[in-house]
Amino acid sequence: MSFQFNLITQDADTYARLGEMITPHGIVNTPAFMPVGTQGTVKSMLPEEIKNCGAEIILGNTYHLYLRPGHETISKLGGLHRFMNWPDPILTDSGGFQVYSLGALRKITPDGVMFRSHIDGSRHFLSPQKAIDIQEALGSDIMMCLDECTPYPATLSQSEESLNLTVKWANLCKEAKTNSDQALFGIIQGGSYPDLRKQAVEQIVSICFDGYALGGVSVGEPKEIMYKITDSITPLLPADKPRYLMGVGTPEDIVFGVSCGIDMFDCVIPTRCARHGLLFTNSENIVIKNARWREDNNPVDEMCDCYTCKNYSRAYLRHLYVAGEILAMVLNTIHNVRYYMRLMEQIRAALKEGSFLKFKKDFLNKKMIL
Repeated sequence: MSFQFNLITQDADTYARLGEMITPHGIVNTPAFMPVGTQGTVKSMLPEEIKNCGAEIILGNTYHLYLRPGHETISKLGGLHRFMNWPDPILTDSGGFQVYSLGALRKITPDGVMFRSHIDGSRHFLSPQKAIDIQEALGSDIMMCLDECTPYPATLSQSEESLNLTVKWANLCKEAKTNSDQALFGIIQGGSYPDLRKQAVEQIVSICFDGYALGGVSVGEPKEIMYKITDSITPLLPADKPRYLMGVGTPEDIVFGVSCGIDMFDCVIPTRCARHGLLFTNSENIVIKNARWREDNNPVDEMCDCYTCKNYSRAYLRHLYVAGEILAMVLNTIHNVRYYMRLMEQIRAALKEGSFLKFKKDFLNKKMIL
């Protein structure tokens, strides 16, 4: 089954939209949030737990899986879905952001990126063609083009040079793609310069991808700039293709992004915060190590239907966290992932009912409990 995106309804008051992506491994209702499974696992969660939380798609990391255990190994063992026992859709990033994060350990060339492994220092070269080869071997439902992630701050000339490289690599990725069942998304770069972002839309869209992502955000720029880019550029992307805001974000960022017309999000925030003891609720985020929860017999959130909230108290979660027990990370992560999935469910319900603008206002004003 080839990839398909169906736009179901467009909100009358905003750019928000309800849709669905049809992939070889199932349907993803949009707007959707993808838990991050960096190394073939969403940290501290069983695949069954991820599914029970309501996730329909997860993200895998090309860079990490290429280095360990290797894409050839995963391919021999039946592909990433079988390897990690996740039967539903998977999106893999290209590795571009991870290579960008290596700093001095990488060197960018017109043909790709030379980098040293953060694991053992070994040398590797990632070209656009190799990024596609790796992702095809992994067997993900959605692949991403290799892009040059523009840092912040960057001069106009630096951003323009970075964009030109991203466009060149996007063409090479499209040419290298051989598996018609796997979708390929192009990435819009251009830094913090609106004219370059608009140029990127024209150039990347002309290559004709299955979907489009806004990249180069959440790289250190002030949030106002990220919001401005998202608000001004998203409506320029094709309405009949999914739109993906990479690496974003907080619950407030997601609600804002949806109002701009974004369909897909990913971020490590819910899982990373869980491991550090920050639990999301719609009234007050809870730092579970605080002494105030020592004898609190209430669940994290009385309105939450997750396994953690149904079975455990704040006092018990605090005890686990302070004691350094692994179960603390497991239960905290289940709650945070479910919180994000409930948020997406509420957003989709509001879009179906034609009440998204009210939902947005109430949510941002912290007036409603999910």
